[in-house]
Amino acid sequence: MVNRPARPDRGDDPAGEHEHLQLTTLAGWRGFVTEMPTAPNLLPDTIWTGLDEDKRDCYDDDRIAHHSRLLVVQTPTIRQVITSGRRLIQLNRNAHYGRCGLMVSGPARTGKTTALTQLGKTVEVIHRRRHPHATGDIPVIYITVPPAATPKMIAMEFARFFDLPISRRANITDIADAVCGVSRDARVTLVAVDELHNLDTRTRAGAEASDTLKYLSERVPATFAYAGISLERTGLLSGTRGEQIAGRFGMVRTSAFGQDQQWATLIAALEGSLRLHRHQPGTLTKLDNYLHRRTHGMIGSLLWLIRSAAIDAVLDGTEKITKKTLDSVDADIASGSPRPPAA
Repeated sequence: MVNRPARPDRGDDPAGEHEHLQLTTLAGWRGFVTEMPTAPNLLPDTIWTGLDEDKRDCYDDDRIAHHSRLLVVQTPTIRQVITSGRRLIQLNRNAHYGRCGLMVSGPARTGKTTALTQLGKTVEVIHRRRHPHATGDIPVIYITVPPAATPKMIAMEFARFFDLPISRRANITDIADAVCGVSRDARVTLVAVDELHNLDTRTRAGAEASDTLKYLSERVPATFAYAGISLERTGLLSGTRGEQIAGRFGMVRTSAFGQDQQWATLIAALEGSLRLHRHQPGTLTKLDNYLHRRTHGMIGSLLWLIRSAAIDAVLDGTEKITKKTLDSVDADIASGSPRPPAA
């Protein structure tokens, strides 16, 4: 059985020091939402060169941490997902059944997870501003679909987010009842489900897991938003189940950037966030064609490449990124392969 509290626990991180990195837990998600990282200031060269070893190490560590994440660039896709998601939440606000949802689909490394999590973060921040005293509210749930997911595995992901105490004897009905009850109590507004391509409705387990998500979407009065790789190819939109999903969900498709002004703007934004003492502004924007060839226009590959080069520049003391620096970075395997086909 499941012992469902009237309100989920809001206490300290029960899973240890790494809980804040797991967006699929309440503690980790709230840490992500409240985190407002700021770029460290570059010290004047006269002060920087005079730092003693300990202070220099701390200063460099702060810059490395900054470069490991850089900033989230508000791309057109992210803006579209946030706008569409907020619109659907308003449409669903007074719906008793047949609520509409959103899918974010495209090739790997095209920013689907970033767009989904930014939608969730935006929705939660707005909720907190409007209801500053509603500390027990959990406006957003974020889960990922496990590989070869079964109905019980899907329900368990929801329970794990809430940190519900689940008995070994609990069946899927017990878990689903607890999840739905807590969701209603906590005024959940958005349910973000990532890695949906792990759910293959062409298999019996995948079809039943899909039915479980549909069942939860009917019982939890919230907007459901899905993200996954090329969802049209998973069978999710095929057959009777697929027709029903297609009739209730809108689609935002992600793709690689072309060699256009959006690509140049993205590179300029990333370059502007660098904190390197000897980097020449404009170096990366002049390399926009080279960067497109290296990454096939995939934002995930571009971030990997620039982040890695920036960290190397701090570690080796060069304090700048050049084409030679970028050539020496081993980025992801996909960016070194032939250009992927369009989704």
